[in-house]
Amino acid sequence: MPRSTEIRTKSVTSRPRRTLLKAGGTLLISVITALPARAAQIMAVRVWPAEDYTRVTLENDTDLKASHFIVKDPERLVVDIEGLELNPTLKQLVAKIQSNDPYIKQVRVGQNRPNVVRLVFDLKEEVNPQVFTLAPIGGYKHRLIFDLYPVNPPDPIAALIQKGEWSRDKDTDSKPPLAEARPEPKPAAPEPQANAKLDLKDEKALVLTRMITIALDPGHGGEDPGAVGRGGSREKDVVLSIAKRLKAKIEEQPNMRVMLTRDADYFVPLHVRVQKARKVQADLFVSIHADAWVEPTARGSSVFVLSEKGASSTAARWLANKENAADLIGGVNIKGHDRQLASVLLDLSTTAQISDSLKLGSAVLNEIGGINRLHKRAVEQAGFAVLKAPDIPSILIETAFISNLEEEAKLTDDAYQNQMADAVLKGIRKYFAKNPPLAKNRLT
Repeated sequence: MPRSTEIRTKSVTSRPRRTLLKAGGTLLISVITALPARAAQIMAVRVWPAEDYTRVTLENDTDLKASHFIVKDPERLVVDIEGLELNPTLKQLVAKIQSNDPYIKQVRVGQNRPNVVRLVFDLKEEVNPQVFTLAPIGGYKHRLIFDLYPVNPPDPIAALIQKGEWSRDKDTDSKPPLAEARPEPKPAAPEPQANAKLDLKDEKALVLTRMITIALDPGHGGEDPGAVGRGGSREKDVVLSIAKRLKAKIEEQPNMRVMLTRDADYFVPLHVRVQKARKVQADLFVSIHADAWVEPTARGSSVFVLSEKGASSTAARWLANKENAADLIGGVNIKGHDRQLASVLLDLSTTAQISDSLKLGSAVLNEIGGINRLHKRAVEQAGFAVLKAPDIPSILIETAFISNLEEEAKLTDDAYQNQMADAVLKGIRKYFAKNPPLAKNRLT
């Protein structure tokens, strides 16, 4: 066969093949584009009811986009979540809402339209919702958060008034208790100097016997479990139990009252813990934790105060960084309006506050040393964000190493928790014996 004929034949036979391949490729592309995008998978649902606010968490395998709006009469929060198909895990949310939830009556879950799930929260009162997402961190994947804050938030001072531990007439920023009961000075000539000295002495006596307010801060909570022991004990549970025992013991004192920054299993941002203490004009701030370390042999109790000049040890710096990461793990809406306020507040620490905190820390550390081995025999310092109240002596107590099996057993033991509470109370009493409280004069 001539060469030219052979070439023509190959050319003719290859043309249908190219056409077929092109058609097949077009068919393949059309099939691929017709396939729907894979819906996100809800992996867990959690609800954290508290008097401060109720949090609902949806943990999922990808970032979700949500929109929300409020419906009136009756009050409802409607949330539409895109890229989601209803699955059994998400349906579990209905049963997670308990009858004692302060703000949610019930929730309804349904497929609003293809690829969009709608949640309808029937509310018990008007709320200010915050809806935001959190990137994966620690053991968590992507999280979609609904924080339902009451329009009329609870007042910690009102709670103390209700318990009979606060009087608006007797507790003021500038006067000691019972000052109003004293006779008003007469516009007559000045009294003799001896009487003036007597008045000053009486005034000092009134100041020294005024009611002392102590803020107890159980670390972590809610989405943030804190450290977890090898036996499964969670720091957030242990420290809340110790704080409640300490609260009961302090309330037995004739001139002391207590405010807990959290009284249940929910998350409180670091700067909000400080704000709560300042709102009740606390005289002391005591944050309670249970330490963890990479080596399971680490053991002992510690007390920390704030440092303006850097940490007193590498371990103290590491611990402060870990504790300061609580907001990332627990979940703070960084787009919220409180961000600037928090930044300003946490930069107002003073030398006087640190000096008083060291005195308090030493008194407490000495008492704790009587019931447990001390990890360090001196009070340590580091940049703990939760200790930065500018006008309140503040300490952070690491009650023991929950990462140590022996100490984990102590931390979950009723007797040890009571001993720890007794030791802290003794330390606080000894601090005030040497540093009696003066008339309150808080920064605004």
